[in-house]
Amino acid sequence: MKSILSEYINKGWGIIELQNELQRLIKEYNKITKRNLFVYASDINKGRIKNVTVSLVQDDFYNIQDILRQGTFKKIDVYIETPGGSGEAAEEIAKFLRKKFSEVNFVIAGESKSAGTILVLSGDNIYMTETGSLGPIDAQVRIGRSVVSAHDYVEWVEERRAEAQKTGKLNPFDALMVAQISPGELKGIQNSLDFAKDLVREWLEKYKFKNWKITKTRKQKVTPKMRKDRAYEVANMLCDHTFWRTHGRSLKIDDLKEVLVIEDLDKTPPLAEVVYRIKTIIRLIFDSSTIYKLYYLKDFKLAKTFSVSGNPSMNLPHPIKQQKGVIPVQSLEVGISCPKCKTKDKVVGYVGISSTEIKTLKLPISPNVKDNDIFVCGSCNFAIDLKPIKNQIENQTKKPVTFK
Repeated sequence: MKSILSEYINKGWGIIELQNELQRLIKEYNKITKRNLFVYASDINKGRIKNVTVSLVQDDFYNIQDILRQGTFKKIDVYIETPGGSGEAAEEIAKFLRKKFSEVNFVIAGESKSAGTILVLSGDNIYMTETGSLGPIDAQVRIGRSVVSAHDYVEWVEERRAEAQKTGKLNPFDALMVAQISPGELKGIQNSLDFAKDLVREWLEKYKFKNWKITKTRKQKVTPKMRKDRAYEVANMLCDHTFWRTHGRSLKIDDLKEVLVIEDLDKTPPLAEVVYRIKTIIRLIFDSSTIYKLYYLKDFKLAKTFSVSGNPSMNLPHPIKQQKGVIPVQSLEVGISCPKCKTKDKVVGYVGISSTEIKTLKLPISPNVKDNDIFVCGSCNFAIDLKPIKNQIENQTKKPVTFK
């Protein structure tokens, strides 16, 4: 049986076809579930690129709020892929979604780590495939030049405190380290750790466990105290870096099914097929373009792209003969290096004239420049968004620029 990935690769689709397929799949998901799917995904692999922020940040809240605030539907499913990020941003997104929609669900087929997990735990239902993963939610804080677990840091300080009380002294190295810690810094780190716990406790009790009526094994009636205690248990477990050992740990359905009610999408094959296809298409979009974040609905799409370094060189205006006289046309040339295969190429742009005028004047154009300012590398078909370069040039020239 052919894999979904090989099926799409054999189609040989470009970036536009891949984006259209993602929207088609969203419509298919909506048709099956009778709910509306919103896709938010970040390319974790592009996080290594300078000036590319793939983590969950405040700007994501602004974009999500702006995209969804006019929606008339009442239920929303959020497909999310993120390496994590700001807990404060996760809180703002969750508060907006809970206020806007009567039901909020999350779909996990890739990674939704750290702050992404915090956000997911604000939902009414969690739908996961066997490939989906959540992660520990212990806060990560910067200490000097390193980013460390807040849980580990507080635990280390408490161990040194206990040692000092027991022996009356510390070894010179520990004493030096402790001397550099201010009370305010320690309090701030403890607050960061408590922030994640408090959010998860509140949301689980209020939303995720609200329909938990009967216990699974003993068939007992679930009381408000039982919901509160379970929320407390889950929050502490997810914040316990000592137990998980690493902040990047992938927590699958089997790791969480005893404490969280998670719907296994693989038990619903038609829906699972659509979700796996969405995951694959997102990966292909990221792998074949400069896009590093997606915000998609069935009838809306927004993508963030990183700028490929280019050095535009302006050519002097040259005359183009027409029936009514001579028109000066100013062209420019941008050198581009493909991020994927490193092939160098050049793109021609024209200042102050439209695509129609370029065609009428029969000016030289590049077959690799597609609609929507997309340049496709002739060697590896990697799609490069020219909009960042275009915006840079337009800011310099104060005139519109058309790449063709």
